[in-house]
Formats: sequence, structure tokens, C-alpha cells
Amino acid sequence: MPRPAPLPDELSARAFSLREGRAAGLSRDRLLGSDLARPFRGARVDARARITLLGLCAAYASRAPESHVFSHVTAALLWHVPLPGRVGESRILDVAVRKPSAIPRAAGVRGHRLGDACVSTRGRYGFRVVDAASAWCQLGTVLDHDDLVAAADHLVLRPRRPKTDDRPFVSLAELTQRAESFTGRGGRALRAAIADVREGSASRPESHLRLLLGRAGLPEPELNQNVFDASGNWIACVDLLYRAERVVVEYDGEQHRTDPAQYEKDLLRLESIRENGDTVIQVRKSGLYGDPTGTVSRVIRALSAAHGAR
Repeated sequence: MPRPAPLPDELSARAFSLREGRAAGLSRDRLLGSDLARPFRGARVDARARITLLGLCAAYASRAPESHVFSHVTAALLWHVPLPGRVGESRILDVAVRKPSAIPRAAGVRGHRLGDACVSTRGRYGFRVVDAASAWCQLGTVLDHDDLVAAADHLVLRPRRPKTDDRPFVSLAELTQRAESFTGRGGRALRAAIADVREGSASRPESHLRLLLGRAGLPEPELNQNVFDASGNWIACVDLLYRAERVVVEYDGEQHRTDPAQYEKDLLRLESIRENGDTVIQVRKSGLYGDPTGTVSRVIRALSAAHGAR
């Protein structure tokens, strides 16, 4: 049996619509080839290609009517919300419509009806997406408490070094108002979560770490704060800071060790903080998720030692 003709370069590494395939010169038989996977009706992708969310969204958007908008988990991912693997790795597209449009129903698509009058549509990577606050509200039935908080922390964050996005994606005041007025499923979870949302948490693990320490009854630390020496010279920006006790709690992510240059930079940074007289508690993934009790105990001991030294 002859091997299928190779796909054009522009279609070889992403999902594409049948319309795009025909425009690129692919015949009907080629589009029916067994080497092409069908992520949903009207779309094709090389079965060997590593398909991305943006590629799937582009293929769907090229065939979808304007009434279709990405929502729920898909919208959250397009807003770069950090999600747990079981949720964030899904390649099922959440697509929503308002009445009277028919709810999308197709393989690879999870259809929804937009009933919340507060939902608005934004442009994101060239796609129609529900606004950031609505995307978070739609996660109320999907995420547990800590991940709802981490998702909201991300949306209300104003990064110290913003890249291309205009941040925050939504203010804490607006998100609080939306949670308090939300009447759909998951509203109770949203209102419980919003009480724990803070501006300044820069990552999902940092949010989880803060919540862990709070549940243990520890005072709330300052988030992503600058540390200075006695002369007022800047030393570092730290994840969690107990300023009065001079205790710094840092989440040590895997990327710090997989990038040698960054790892060396972080070692020197932590050394400078310690030389300044501050206690540094480093928490890794294994400590945060595998031994939370031990992690809390380490912070308690550091705070107790600081109080005892006064």
C-alpha cells in the first residue's frame, strides 16, 4: 500500500480544518487518510504530531460560527491559569453559546450554554474567549478549594516583571463581586475560595504553600516582598516573608535545578539573604505535597526560634 503524501509544512505540526486542508491542495481522499487523526468533526491532525491547545483552538475556530466562544477549562488555559494535571492536560475543548444558538455537540468538544448575563467575550490569541472572571467562575464545579484559590491568585496578580499581557487580568474587587453575585452551580465554592485569594502570589505552589501554613494557624506572610540590608540596599524579592521574625519561606521549583545558570543564581541569592541575618526555609514539591506536616513544622520551628531570640 503506497504511503500517504506528506502534508504541507504549514499543516504538518498542528491541527487544521478541512477548509484549510483543501485550500492547501489536499484532496478528499488525502483528508480521509488513516495517518490523520480527527480531534473533532471537521478537523485533522497528523496522528504522530504533538497537538497543542492553541492548534486545536485554531482548527476549531476556523470552522466555528461566531456565536461559539471558548469557555470553562479551555478559556482558563488561554488565560494561562495554572491547573492541576488531570484538568490542564485535557484536550477536550469547552465551547459555549448563548440562546438561541444550539449547544455545540461533537467529539472532542464539551458544549455549554451561557446563562450568566455578566459573561462577556474577549479576544485571546485571535480566539473568542469568555472574560477572565467568567472563566474562573466556570471552574467552581471543576477545581477543589486550593486550586480555585490558586487560579484566582493568578488572575489578580500584577507581576513585578510583566511580559506582553496587560495584568492583572481582573481586579480582586471585581472578582469578589462576581463570586458574591454568582447564582450558578459552584457558587458556594467560589465564595469560599475568594475569601482566601490574595494579590501577590506568583505561582500555584506558592498559593498552596500559603494556604497550608494558614490552615496550620500560622500568621499570614507577606507575598513576593523585597528584602533589604541594613543600609537599604536591595537583596532579593522573596516568595513568603515573615518580616518581624525575619523568616523567608521559598518554594524551590524544579526549573531552578534543570537550568544550571538559574540554579547558580538562586544559590547566590539565598546565600545573600542568609548573610543578611534572615532565616530561609526552602520548600520543594516533595515537602509541599508529600510531607505537608513536616513542612509546617519547619516553618513553626523557624518562627519559634526567632521569637525566642528576642
